[in-house]
Amino acid sequence: MRGENGEPLAGSLSEKIFVEINGTAQGMFIKSRDVRNPVLLFVHGGPGMPEYWLTQRYPTGLEEDFTVVWWEQRGAGLSYRADLPAETMTAEQFVADTLAVSRYLIERFGQPKIYLMGHSWGSYIGIQAAAQSPELYHAYIGVGQMAHQIESEQLAYAYALEQYRARGDTRMLRKLEAVPPSQTAPLPAEYEALRDAYMHGIGIGTTRDMNSVITGIFLPSWQFREYTLAEKVKLWRGKVYSRSPEFGLWNTMLSVDMSQKVPRLELPAYFFHGLYDYTCAYPLAKAYAETLDAPLKGFYTFAESAHSPMFEEPQKMRQILRQDVLVGKNTLADE
Repeated sequence: MRGENGEPLAGSLSEKIFVEINGTAQGMFIKSRDVRNPVLLFVHGGPGMPEYWLTQRYPTGLEEDFTVVWWEQRGAGLSYRADLPAETMTAEQFVADTLAVSRYLIERFGQPKIYLMGHSWGSYIGIQAAAQSPELYHAYIGVGQMAHQIESEQLAYAYALEQYRARGDTRMLRKLEAVPPSQTAPLPAEYEALRDAYMHGIGIGTTRDMNSVITGIFLPSWQFREYTLAEKVKLWRGKVYSRSPEFGLWNTMLSVDMSQKVPRLELPAYFFHGLYDYTCAYPLAKAYAETLDAPLKGFYTFAESAHSPMFEEPQKMRQILRQDVLVGKNTLADE
């Protein structure tokens, strides 16, 4: 990394690397102002949608306090391969990969434990990894925490009907009324096709200010300077590949109630959630955090955010990480 004068910063690290993880090469970006800082593994959303490239538009500043590792999961982004065995594209395998990456980082950076941050789909596999091997982690941090996704779709749909009705948007209202989400997985294909548009249209999608996945996600991904052209193509191939019905990752995730799957953690747990998040509905995440049994926990509402508070309110996130997470407290948490 370089300072304001353009000179390399002593002790810093800026790296794109591929590591053999459970039988396949997986890519990651590692950023650190000082490699002596604690290690933070970021487990991205999707399935199949890495997020490091979004930091070009939405810098997080995480590299100031952590050696932050933006791992790109099996079949996604840098780690995309069309010939991955279908039997390895399971939620259980992604949890095992998370643990393997964690052990690699512990050994590489010579630290006894690391911090684990999971976002959206990444919170689904991340919290399971934390439950299985709590000895690897100082704390678990769920961002846009998934709680019970099929129920989240019902809440998002009801909220959207209310919002579009209040706005007088009869065109979107007719579309929504024609394709309600089902009560069980899989969701209707017509609803899935409308999902991104209706969520971003009322600010409950990726970020509060992102009103289109085309202008907010697709086009910016092609402007990212740290991917080669071939890697940009892999980003989008991986997204489609990872959501393949053959693997069933999305439908499996839809069906799971996390309060039953992971009712307890043996380590501190922190939850960062946007008030306007209906991608993984805020009320469900808050209820899950309240029922979760953990030695220390904190739920933090980001009042100006939708699904990505680490991108939308990075200064608040860093304050919480510094004053609570890194010192094992929850003094800034919601009442």
